[in-house]
Amino acid sequence: QVQLVESGGGLVQAGESLRLSCAASGRTPDTFGMGWFRQAPGREREFVAARGWTADSTFVAQSVQGRFKISRDNSKNTVYLQMNNLRLEDTATYYCVASSDPDVHAVVADPEIWGQGTLVTVSS
Repeated sequence: QVQLVESGGGLVQAGESLRLSCAASGRTPDTFGMGWFRQAPGREREFVAARGWTADSTFVAQSVQGRFKISRDNSKNTVYLQMNNLRLEDTATYYCVASSDPDVHAVVADPEIWGQGTLVTVSS
């Protein structure tokens, strides 16, 4: 079984940056996809960014394009989400996800494994 552990959440002011990390452990497949979703209070969970197994397979939601960047260190089974120029509307619990399918689209459509989430709060 695969476990995902997120870190890096916290309280920041609007315009500041934050980097989230997520480490996968346990019985990880040889290749797998990883990504991030988020859920704001009173809103549905939404996709943020995904990274397939290879470096050229990334996908970022339009709502965060140009501000958020996803990266990955396959040697550490860790995915990162660099969040710049944070806005009040970015306040949410951010969930790391993983898919046994290494294709980036599988992470977007139906990730099988979810982390516990890390809270990001952006204040004015």
